[in-house]
Amino acid sequence: MNGNATEPEITEPNMRALLGSVGLDVEYLRAEGNTLVQAGADGEDVAVLDHVGGYGSLLLGHNNPEIVAHAKKLLDARTPVHIQFSRHSSANRLALALNRILHRELETTEDYLAFFASTGAEAVETAIKHAELDRRMRIGALIAEIDSHVEEVRAASRSGSASVPGSVQAELGVSGPEELIAHVRAHNEALLAKPPLFLALEGSFHGKLAGSVQLTHNPVVRDPFQALAAQARFVPIDRPDALAKVVDSEQAALLDLTIDAGVVTVAPRNYPVFTAFLVEPVQGEGGINVLSEEFTTQLRRTADALDVPVVVDEIQCGMGRTGTFLAGSAVGLRGDYYTLAKSLGGGIAKISILLIRQAKYRPEFEFLHSSTFAKDGFSTAIALKVVELLEAEDGAAYRRAAELGARLKSALDGVAADFPGVVKAVRGKGLMLGLEFEDQTGSPSEPVRAAALQGILGYVIAGYLLREHRIRIFPTASAPNTLRFEPSLQLTDEEIEQTATALRAVSAILRDRPDRIFQP
Repeated sequence: MNGNATEPEITEPNMRALLGSVGLDVEYLRAEGNTLVQAGADGEDVAVLDHVGGYGSLLLGHNNPEIVAHAKKLLDARTPVHIQFSRHSSANRLALALNRILHRELETTEDYLAFFASTGAEAVETAIKHAELDRRMRIGALIAEIDSHVEEVRAASRSGSASVPGSVQAELGVSGPEELIAHVRAHNEALLAKPPLFLALEGSFHGKLAGSVQLTHNPVVRDPFQALAAQARFVPIDRPDALAKVVDSEQAALLDLTIDAGVVTVAPRNYPVFTAFLVEPVQGEGGINVLSEEFTTQLRRTADALDVPVVVDEIQCGMGRTGTFLAGSAVGLRGDYYTLAKSLGGGIAKISILLIRQAKYRPEFEFLHSSTFAKDGFSTAIALKVVELLEAEDGAAYRRAAELGARLKSALDGVAADFPGVVKAVRGKGLMLGLEFEDQTGSPSEPVRAAALQGILGYVIAGYLLREHRIRIFPTASAPNTLRFEPSLQLTDEEIEQTATALRAVSAILRDRPDRIFQP
């Protein structure tokens, strides 16, 4: 069932056409657990195994019965939803519950203060706004200190108690204290006029809004909008040497003046060039890449040296999907900010949260930022129920994610072992896995070559798997040869076997008869 064929398509019609070209323009009627239901040619129900999982939003499955029952209870109770500028007890209880988990996994007693939003990208935007406010306030304090020193030099020079050495005047091309002061102020003003920079990783995805898209590495989605906001410097994953090189190339210093025994000297002061360092512990759109503990240790050390906050984006990989509530905690990553979304809404609510370490928190931000739908009574209550379910039985959900993920990965590894010239790698952790196919731009099949060159072969493969094996799966956005597996905790051994069988079939086709992948 694909809707009324006589209706004009005015909702992203070009995307609909692309999906139709590879057999993915399917309308689903119902959903439960890992199963979607579409109508067959004769109107019968056709069950489809869903590995897309709302791009990581469905850890608890489609229409989880406990979440649905809780939602009905909230609605039947006429729970107030939009009550801006009032107390939000369910939002506060959720923040407290999340803090208990962070305290446990990060082995800290420091609290993280919360800001709510509706989407992951909005949480990222909130994070970078807060980080920039913090940077500007630190700069303001530094400039105020420098200005006071400048006035001290001016007064001392006029009274004759201090002088500027000739060597300093010659080096900077100035004559006397007033020209030196003018030089210092001009240098500092020029530096202050430059836009801030961010640090992010190659392969990163942090959203597609005006600010967050600048932090998304894929140039296809980022380049058209570069003029809209501050830019990022992208660092290769697991390359500490490259991280140091990027940081060193952007370092800058303000100029300060000091007086020592009647002699005026010029002193450099470290200038906070970077607003924040954004990191996904397990990259989703970049091809399912897990950061190493060695790299996260170096990343944290570098950020501390620069006094740059680390924003850990757990939007897709967090909430227990990889076997721990925070994917970053398993690789030793400690963040100053955390963003959570997707599965936080239990598959039915749109909610995200930014958590900021108390030592980095700026209370002023509360009066500068707001969101109409933030902290609404329905979504925060749903999210609180999600956390309750994840934490039940001493975190049984996390153990199940790790166990199911290990079984699914073993099955994918088996496919890779059977088709070494077709499957390049299997990566990931828990229920966030990727299977990467070898490059097919040299395929003997002209249509396969063309699809590979256009970057859509992953979608062609997805169309085949849906058509022939009733499996719904998509490639990652920035690594289109990698299929992404993000099923729910309700994944069964039968569904794992169904997945392995289908992947063996498509791998055999790519190896032996690649043209068949296009045949209905």
